[in-house]
Amino acid sequence: MGLFSRKEKKIEKALGEYFSLFSAYSPAFSSFSGGIYEMELTRAAVHAFAVHASKLKPEIAGNAPGNRALERRLQFQPNSIMDTKKYLYRLATAYAVENNAVIAPIENRLGQIEGFYPLITSKIELREYQGEVYIRYRLDNDNYFAIELEKCGILNQFQFKDELWGENNKAFRSTLELINVQNQGIIAAIKNSAAIRFIAKLVQPLKPKDVEKERDYFNNFYLGSANNGGAMVIDSKYQDVKQIESKPVAIDAAQMDQIKQNVFNYFGVNEKILQNSFSPDEWNAFYEGKIEPFALELSLVHTDMLFTDNQKAYGNQVFFSSNRLQYASIADKISFVKEFGDRGGLSINEAREVFNMAPVEGGDIRYIRGEYKNADEGESEALRTGDEDNADKAGKAVQADAGTDSAGTEQEEDKQ
Repeated sequence: MGLFSRKEKKIEKALGEYFSLFSAYSPAFSSFSGGIYEMELTRAAVHAFAVHASKLKPEIAGNAPGNRALERRLQFQPNSIMDTKKYLYRLATAYAVENNAVIAPIENRLGQIEGFYPLITSKIELREYQGEVYIRYRLDNDNYFAIELEKCGILNQFQFKDELWGENNKAFRSTLELINVQNQGIIAAIKNSAAIRFIAKLVQPLKPKDVEKERDYFNNFYLGSANNGGAMVIDSKYQDVKQIESKPVAIDAAQMDQIKQNVFNYFGVNEKILQNSFSPDEWNAFYEGKIEPFALELSLVHTDMLFTDNQKAYGNQVFFSSNRLQYASIADKISFVKEFGDRGGLSINEAREVFNMAPVEGGDIRYIRGEYKNADEGESEALRTGDEDNADKAGKAVQADAGTDSAGTEQEEDKQ
């Protein structure tokens, strides 16, 4: 099948000229004229957020029919032209640049969701037809498709005035203008400092046309490429020939830093995140403040698109997770795996993932240390008598005999 279902194409054809505006206010989505995404610093800030968001791992909990197939689709290829990284990167970019991102479901012939496609809100029009609100979307080949608004998922930030959409970037306009003026000033300063200027006094008075001719002659003969030796020999018609020294005005470093801070504040990043020189603590702060809220909204939106209220009540949900320990030091990783893994909190494969190692067969089991026991089941005889050596031996025996599951450990201890 194509990217979108036949039903959606039929809807677009049926709507034809019968589209009417959804309301008196039709929101227009666009980045700053001149472009938030076209400026170097702002694009770097957007990219830093999007590239880290694209590493989120989608997973589906619950036992609703088709969950495993949908999970595979989300984890590898949400639609026929995008893998998961591209899908999440584009959603995050649209979210950061336009403060809105829309997800359209891709349905099969039975109306079941079998994929997802990210929509750019600047290409969206809201329309109403026969009492139903539709999203009309323009593709890159100037074709259109339409889909019911209620089927789509909407992510946004800076939501205030509108019921559905986040605000535009007018609040950021002054900073964008400062960046533009700053860039122009740097270019002009470089050009001015590179130019060679002279002033010369003509001995006799001339008409304006003759003065212009003399100026052109001076430029071409003395300052042109033909004068590759660099020497100037002046005859008596010129007096007081002097070079004008250009002193370009450099942009104040404090002002440049303030503009950068405005960008960082608006996009929730900092210089270390942009340059990938952050420490584990700095990464955790960025994750908590920027990535995790986006991951939470991704989870809620995909869950609402896929599951009914009844299915959600039985624990069916989508969530997007990230292994934050990827950025920890080796010592921190070892300590975490050692302290958390032997308490049944990590499986072998989950511990291997912390170190960027591939999973192994049979590695989805969890171990617990044998000397630990459920507090509600009472203490072992060795522990009650204070015999630490026997307690340690008993713990090791339990660990060896109980198997790999924590429930099996408790059963073995009950037998003893």
